[in-house]
Amino acid sequence: MNTLKAEKRDMTTKAKRLRREGYVTGVIYGREMKESIPLKLEKPAVERILKTNGKGSQVMLEVDGQNYDALIKEIDYDSLKGQLLEIDFQALVSNEKVHSVAEIILLNHEAIQEGVIQQVLGEVSYKALPANLIDKIKIDVSSMKTGDSLKVSDLEIAKNPDIDLQTPLDATVATVIEVRNAPAEEVSDTEEA
Repeated sequence: MNTLKAEKRDMTTKAKRLRREGYVTGVIYGREMKESIPLKLEKPAVERILKTNGKGSQVMLEVDGQNYDALIKEIDYDSLKGQLLEIDFQALVSNEKVHSVAEIILLNHEAIQEGVIQQVLGEVSYKALPANLIDKIKIDVSSMKTGDSLKVSDLEIAKNPDIDLQTPLDATVATVIEVRNAPAEEVSDTEEA
């Protein structure tokens, strides 16, 4: 599990100023915490973690010497500036199910000979104990053919008795559609003068 260091944020300092100084703001909250803790995290450290982890990933958050087993709940970007603004965490309780999402990643789609794969669903929503959290679902789609579709019920996560899926089992994850070439335009024999 990845560890991320954070400091308690002094709320008298504006978030805009902290971002200029190279920090990302955030918060950690949880059922067994008396109150949420505003945070500031060093931007390079957060960006390193987010290269391999995303929303729904579990991290060890170290806040001023105290460790929290936490889930990345929300990541807020400024899409115009391409800037990471805020990251929120939920402190996990070992015997309590938590709501999370798992990203769906399709593997070997270039191996499909007939048709083109179309991903319909990007993530699956579920509830599970911290020990059973999953952040990525990787699916090999190389054997799919035109007309085939993959449903949530076909995924390994749907067969796991320790996970309560929130996304409907009949939801389509991906489908292979036929590729049709556009008919060539007819060329006129006579040219206008």
